[in-house]
Amino acid sequence: MATLSLPKHSLPSLLPPQTPRTQSPRTPTFLPKSTQSQFHGLKLSNSSSPSVPSSFSAKSTVFAKVNKGQAPPAFTLKDQDGKTVSLSKFKGKPVVVYFYPADETPGCTKQACAFRDSYEKFKKAGAEVVGISGDDSSSHKAFAKKYRLPFTLLSDVGDKVRKDWGVPSDLFGALPGRQTYVLDKNGVVQLIYNNQFQPEKHIDETLKFLQSA
Repeated sequence: MATLSLPKHSLPSLLPPQTPRTQSPRTPTFLPKSTQSQFHGLKLSNSSSPSVPSSFSAKSTVFAKVNKGQAPPAFTLKDQDGKTVSLSKFKGKPVVVYFYPADETPGCTKQACAFRDSYEKFKKAGAEVVGISGDDSSSHKAFAKKYRLPFTLLSDVGDKVRKDWGVPSDLFGALPGRQTYVLDKNGVVQLIYNNQFQPEKHIDETLKFLQSA
């Protein structure tokens, strides 16, 4: 009986050569600095998730309820010293009411300091300046002290006033909106300005309006 004899190591050579699979390392994706710097209302920390005032709900989308020519809903809130302040207190003079996302965030700090630096011009125009966010009074007090803010900061914990006034949110509801209202001496809205990513423009636009009125 004939036998078939194969040379040593000939069988593996019949198989197609295989190259070992190398898994390419994943390169992390970084957000460009220009994009990062736009998230002015977010408090950035070592964790991946930004923080906003705990009272703000990302689920609630608010649409504008207060329009030019209307008197906005009245409110009574605590200021940075824990004192009660009502909107009616400012009747008889123009008042700038600006809603901002949170204390100690980059954009909100720039905006507050710009209002501070132009505060004498607002006084010369006969106007008061009032800032409102969802932070509590102690947060406002530390914020005002750190940056020497000469105007009133009001604590809207629970965002009731923000919702009553219909301040729109940004980033699909994830970021409390940055909106400024100018009320005349009768408490009627004469200007509404919204700009999340250029916080200092709020000062320019409101001063321009007050000085031309």
